[in-house]
Amino acid sequence: MDRPPLLQISALNKSFARRGQKTTALHDIDLTIGRGETLALAGASGSGKTTLARCILRLIEPDSGVVRFDGTDLTALRGTRLRMLRPRIQMVFQDPMAAFNPRATIARIVGDPLRIHRLVPHAQRGAAVRALLARVALPVEIADRRPHEISGGQRQRVAIARAMATRPDLIVLDEPVSSLDVSIRAQILNLLMDLQDETGVAYLFISHDLAVVRAIARRVAVMDAGRIVDIGEPSRVLAAPQSQATLAMVQAVPRLTIAAQP
Repeated sequence: MDRPPLLQISALNKSFARRGQKTTALHDIDLTIGRGETLALAGASGSGKTTLARCILRLIEPDSGVVRFDGTDLTALRGTRLRMLRPRIQMVFQDPMAAFNPRATIARIVGDPLRIHRLVPHAQRGAAVRALLARVALPVEIADRRPHEISGGQRQRVAIARAMATRPDLIVLDEPVSSLDVSIRAQILNLLMDLQDETGVAYLFISHDLAVVRAIARRVAVMDAGRIVDIGEPSRVLAAPQSQATLAMVQAVPRLTIAAQP
């Protein structure tokens, strides 16, 4: 018997009330992510990408619909059962500084998931942290530093190490390279792909950068006004857009024009 998709979202809806007015953030979202797959979620600001990610992670509650993870209805879980499943789904944010305790050392930041979920005995935690830092190509010397004492690219590697600490099946990455220099961006993307090859982890990769989407994703879903308006392989979706939102994203990509020499 075939196993279900790792993540299966059905008829998901979410609205917010602001100043007495109702705003629909997600409208009848249907989506799947396979095991070991990278699905990119693209769209303009306000299209619903981050709201969808937060519903998947149960950081906010949907109004209706179902999110199934490995066959289990996440939307029905509460208390201990939800806490037991959380290590299998992790998140990497756009700005690691906002997600880190600025007073904590890098060793504490990376080691917290091991402690919170009781994955590694205290005596072995230091070695486990060093192994995680090495896995994301960070020198062990940064373990005693604090987030503001390392570079932006190093902070994002720390965020990835922390996410990998629980050996998740799925990592949600919300614009993880948008604030990095182009050369560092390529390094982080290569790191993510290497980790995926090693572990089989799946990614939900939120990005507005079509070059990044082409580089990392097996499929891309384009969102507009809370709906998925285009989905498929990046080469097909971006070459032959089926919606105005996708077409607008493609047309917005800068094109370099070189003037002819006299």
